[in-house]
Parts: sequence; C-alpha cells; structure tokens
Amino acid sequence: MKLSILHQDDHLIVVDKPADVLTVPDRHDPDLPNLKHLLAERFGNIIPVHRLDRPTTGVLVFARTPEAHRSLSMQFEARDVEKVYLALVDGNPEPEEGTIDEPIAPHPSKVGQMMVTNRNGKFARTDYKVMETLGRFSLVGVQIFTGRTHQIRVHLAYIGHPLIVDSFYGKRTEFLLSEVKGRRYNKGKHEVERPLLSRVPLHASRLGFTHPVTEEWMHFQVDLPKDMRAMVKQLGKLG
Repeated sequence: MKLSILHQDDHLIVVDKPADVLTVPDRHDPDLPNLKHLLAERFGNIIPVHRLDRPTTGVLVFARTPEAHRSLSMQFEARDVEKVYLALVDGNPEPEEGTIDEPIAPHPSKVGQMMVTNRNGKFARTDYKVMETLGRFSLVGVQIFTGRTHQIRVHLAYIGHPLIVDSFYGKRTEFLLSEVKGRRYNKGKHEVERPLLSRVPLHASRLGFTHPVTEEWMHFQVDLPKDMRAMVKQLGKLG
C-alpha cells in the first residue's frame, strides 16, 4: 500500500490516511491492514496519538518516542489542537453555521453505536459551516473540540443532516447516482449500477498542533480524496 507521508522527523510522523484502513490493529483480526503496522515496518517504533475510523480519510499524526507521545496526547486532551473535517450530508443545514454541544454516550441497545443523551453522556462540541450547497445535499466543514466516538456523525444526524452514506446514523449504506438522476439515469438492460460512494464521506482535512520538541506550530491540510471529489462534482452538476 502506498502511503502519503506529509511530514516525518525523529519525533513524529504525519500521514494522509486512505479509506478502509484501520489506524491501529483490530482486536479480533490483527492481520487487517492498519497504519500502525504499516508504518512500523518502515520507520520502527510507532505510537498512535489519536485515531480515525476505518472509512475516514485525512490527516493523522503518530509519535515515534514516548516523550513525543506524551506531549501530543496532552495537547489533544487539553483541546489545544486544531481538527477540521469535511463531510457530505443530507439536506441543507439551517442556519448555515452553528454549534452543536450535546452530550454523547454509547447507545444502550445498539452495540457499537453512540447517541445524544443527557444520561451519562459526555460533553461534546462540534462547530459546523456549510461550505457548498449541492442541491438536496451539502458539503459541510466541521471543527471538533472534543474527540468522542463517532462525534461528527452523531451530532450531524442529531440536527437532521446525517452523512449521505452511514449505516449507523444515516439513510443509506451506499449512494447510487440514479437516486438523484431519476429517469435521466440510463444503464444497460443487464448492467448492475455501481455505487458512486460506498463509505462514510468524512475527511480529516486539517490538523494543527505544537511540535513536542521544537514547540513550532505544525499545520497540515489535505484535499478531498477522489471518491468525495467525484461526489461533489456529480451533485454539483445535478444540483
């Protein structure tokens, strides 16, 4: 697997994570592709600082020493890092810019899912802004100040605008072009329509933090991956 290394030095490594790759080894199947193992094969000791879900793409930082890990972890815990995401959502949020500060906790009956609840919920804050309106859909910029599990997906679904593909919190498991083209979509008689998108469309576009040794402010930004760019282009045409 070809990995895009955004920065490397003796203390840390910053990568652009591809979709469908784990950040750390899976507890039940450690042989599944994961960045910790892939980077360790090339760079030696690798210590995860934070995680992105398997389908999520974008900027991710790993420490190479215990000291760097400690410093970076403290920054994440103190919310001294900049974390900005891009998401494709159903609908057009109103207002176009706002803050969601609802508590999040594990769902009591759905394993692996989270929910907004005041009962045992932990504080979570998400700021959002509509970057582009795409007909019945929107490209939304999101900045999070806490790192709760599935926070962005849960919060956007809570305000009625789930990600356009999300088996847990949204309406679809994949996105078909025929949904928006309707009768205008033509395919061969025996042709099976391939989904335009088959993963959660969430991308960690920006990450900023203080270097654990030089104390320099480090800032990284990566463009949308190919599949999300294709979605924006198609929805923009049809919108």
